[in-house]
Amino acid sequence: MRALRVLVLMHPSLVPPDDAEEHPEEEAYRWKTEYDVVTTLRRMGHEAQPLGVQDELAPIRGAIEGWKPHVVFNLLEEFHGIGHFDAHVVSYLELLRVPYTGCNPRGLTLARDKAIAKKLLAYHHVRTPAFATYPLGRRIGRRPRGLEYPLFVKSAREEASLGIAQASVVTNDERLRERVAFVHENVGTDAIVESYIEGRELYVGVIGNRRLQTLPVWELRFEDLPPGSAPIATERVKHDPRYQEARGIFQGPADELPAGMEALIQRTSRRVYRTLELDGYARIDFRLGADGQLFCLEANPNPEIAAREEFAQAADAAGIQYAALLQRILGLGLRRASD
Repeated sequence: MRALRVLVLMHPSLVPPDDAEEHPEEEAYRWKTEYDVVTTLRRMGHEAQPLGVQDELAPIRGAIEGWKPHVVFNLLEEFHGIGHFDAHVVSYLELLRVPYTGCNPRGLTLARDKAIAKKLLAYHHVRTPAFATYPLGRRIGRRPRGLEYPLFVKSAREEASLGIAQASVVTNDERLRERVAFVHENVGTDAIVESYIEGRELYVGVIGNRRLQTLPVWELRFEDLPPGSAPIATERVKHDPRYQEARGIFQGPADELPAGMEALIQRTSRRVYRTLELDGYARIDFRLGADGQLFCLEANPNPEIAAREEFAQAADAAGIQYAALLQRILGLGLRRASD
């Protein structure tokens, strides 16, 4: 394995401190992905240099021209505080003609716009929940015909469960208007409203550019939610370890799937990946309804890859240990640059 110079892009607030081991676990949880990637790359013999990027591209160019990395490991999830601007940073890397990990700008743009993604998937016969969009800056109109309660309201662009809470599941017109207004005012994006699918929350990791590998189907489980709570991946469920422990929320292999369902899920994941022109690595999210119907919720290019999160854990279950996973991601970035 050749030692590489790897420039690791991340938000400045997530650059792991030099004394990371001395920080409390609750604080370290915020930058666990960045810490895991940087420290593992260094243990593998690579030279990994973190670079905090927030609202200026000049530091990227300076690091590339001055340090001449072999590849950029892209961990950015936003630029200038806007989630879907990460695609523009990747476009800049392409203009600089430097290899980078993760998804290409076209795939990021298609997947980040949930309404466009759903339309493309529907055209390719991938079942998704019925939906409607409520654009930012326009009057919140009536609920469209064909959308029956309960409904689920979320940002049409943001990731990482931003703005998602128990109140995101609505059961009447008043609650619908309130939640759409919340997304507009607090998240600052269009809102998307879709049929709420009661069922199991399933994730499938996909790795590859042209030849794809699907990882084992993973499930987010809820064992002790408060009475009346919906089993959904809220911000607390995703990012609050204490809440996860208190409420018996954990992820692991999806057991006891109906016959043929695992093959269908993995086949559908590859179709979603190719339809949205993704590459590098991504996580495809599904709901398996109580009636056995499978619905694709969304695709997440460049998902979280901390060693203890679902993507890396599913890879480990497939026999790909964490260091090997990062090496494969590096290799895909370098290989795409030479295609």
